[in-house]
Amino acid sequence: MNIINKNIDGGKAFDWGKASKDYAKFRDIYPPEFYNKIVERKLCVDGQTVLDIGTGTGVLPRNMYQYGAKWIGTDISEKQIEQAILLSKGMNIDYYTMPAEDLQFPDNSFDVITACQCFWYFEHERIMPKIYRMLKSDGRILVLYMAWLPFEDRIANASETLVLKYSPDWSGAGETIHPIFIPECYNERFELAYHEEYPINVHFTRESWNGRMKACRGIGASLSGDEINAWEQEHMKLLSEIAPDEFDILHYAAIAELKKI
Repeated sequence: MNIINKNIDGGKAFDWGKASKDYAKFRDIYPPEFYNKIVERKLCVDGQTVLDIGTGTGVLPRNMYQYGAKWIGTDISEKQIEQAILLSKGMNIDYYTMPAEDLQFPDNSFDVITACQCFWYFEHERIMPKIYRMLKSDGRILVLYMAWLPFEDRIANASETLVLKYSPDWSGAGETIHPIFIPECYNERFELAYHEEYPINVHFTRESWNGRMKACRGIGASLSGDEINAWEQEHMKLLSEIAPDEFDILHYAAIAELKKI
């Protein structure tokens, strides 16, 4: 399903379904510290019901399933949900294909609603009242994010530069450590209870880093098959010249917890 947003990649269409198989294989990369930060906030744990919007291949529900919460995941892409179901075999996680703006769960259904790597895609004026309605009293929105730091990590910088060669309008480049932006409309019904931003190292091989970059919006979700193949050949050659067989990429992670008022 093609998505077009004038504020993202200069309005260039992208479809996460095109990258689903690579996404499933290469984007389940959050270190234990990322999940521990959530548990330390006493969120997404036993006794709670959690809705993960923009769930993709179910990375968050699958990795946090061990903490005992009941999870439901939704995503706009049918192919992403197909991968999530396959990867969640044996887990009691419910998945639905639907845009976040069309969520139709009953009032007071969830203790926590999570959004990981996807919050900026939503039409917030439409979705905020629905989130408010679906959350229980004292419920929480948990917004999560992790990105490499191209100005501090030379391998990330080189890979990002190559993405821009093939997708010059890609707006995912140039990340620095900063708090997650929360649109003003949330101030009407939520207050910021907590936020944190912290550096974090993520371990890769050349193959897995190539796969991670290939599964980004600027490559796998938007380029043609021939363009993806050309980029991948050039990227693997680049990595053979600048990167050891295994290495860490410096990222930062961010968390924003909004409390229903």
